[in-house]
Amino acid sequence: MSSNSPPPALATPADLHGRRALVTGAASGIGAAIVGRYLACGAQVYAVDRDEAGLKTLVGRFPTDGPRLVPLVADLADLTGLADLPTDVDVLVNNAGLQHIAPVEDFPLDRFELILAVMLHAPFRLVRQCLPHMYARGWGRVVNVSSAHGRRASAFKSAYVTAKHGLEGLSKVVALEGAAHGVTSNCISPGYVRTPLVEKQIAEQAATRGIAEDEVIDKVMLEAMAVKRLVEPQEVAELAAFLCGPSSLSITGASIAMDGGWTAR
Repeated sequence: MSSNSPPPALATPADLHGRRALVTGAASGIGAAIVGRYLACGAQVYAVDRDEAGLKTLVGRFPTDGPRLVPLVADLADLTGLADLPTDVDVLVNNAGLQHIAPVEDFPLDRFELILAVMLHAPFRLVRQCLPHMYARGWGRVVNVSSAHGRRASAFKSAYVTAKHGLEGLSKVVALEGAAHGVTSNCISPGYVRTPLVEKQIAEQAATRGIAEDEVIDKVMLEAMAVKRLVEPQEVAELAAFLCGPSSLSITGASIAMDGGWTAR
């Protein structure tokens, strides 16, 4: 760089005024944090969740943004019903998820199919029906909330690990196909995030492994992480906003780890 060259511009926040975002699993945890962050960036947000009471609570958190926050009650397991959701969205966040912990030989078939429906089949259908709008506008962002389990496996989580690995692959394909149309597609891959889903897992892991609940956090969840802490939902939301901003134009097909060094091993 020449000594007379101007310093590089600092990263600027995403400006989503005039953009519409659809966020699944929006009633709590990571989804709720992303909804709040996108509202702060100026977007109109469709908040999708099957938890009607949770969506009402979410709306109450952002009363001044009421006109731009649209709660939509929908069960992503109803794959045919996804066609009724808005498709005129510029930012799609596939975040909804659920967990079941059991050995493969005891894993209920219906739970395996449910997890894949919500966490892989539904994201594919939502991407498929939203891409035409993004292509027509010449701009779009697909943000897939994956997991360290999209990069690594853990025992007793066959459905979750399968779904997250599939989501990572889907995201890369969308990145390749969407690049010529101004669409990026990326995965955010956090470790354990302080959400209701993780809190529920603590008890389940304790029962499955025969250990105390306090041991689950230290010896199961954080053992592989160099940074010994749970990720906060707002940290994921900040990265989701960054991926919609001007400093991320060349970031696509990526899986961005936010796992305290878990997958660095």
